[in-house]
Amino acid sequence: QVQLVESGGGLVQAGGSLRLSCAASGRTFSNYAVGWFRQAPGKEREFVALINWNGGSTDYADSVEGRFTISRDNAKNTVYLQMNSLKPEDTAVYSCAAGLGGLGSIVQGMRRATYPYNAWGQGTQVTVSS
Repeated sequence: QVQLVESGGGLVQAGGSLRLSCAASGRTFSNYAVGWFRQAPGKEREFVALINWNGGSTDYADSVEGRFTISRDNAKNTVYLQMNSLKPEDTAVYSCAAGLGGLGSIVQGMRRATYPYNAWGQGTQVTVSS
């Protein structure tokens, strides 16, 4: 089992950039696919991006495609979300989740926040001012 801790959130002006980190404990982190999700006030948690066990496969929500980049460094047990050209509508609590179900691959259903991920982080706040 892994435990996840997000960091890197903050307040940024529209058009700016932030890089979020999702740090994992546990020796088997490289076995997990990892997703980023976000939840704005009064809204349901929504999918942002996914990455497979070795970074060779990624998936993005249409709303962030071309602006956000997910990556990972398994030697550091960390997954990153580089967010560029931020918009006020990107304001949310961002959380990462790790899943073993696909043996580290991205599988059907992982875009849903209800997918049975093995671990979730506590989240980090991102606020984009206009």
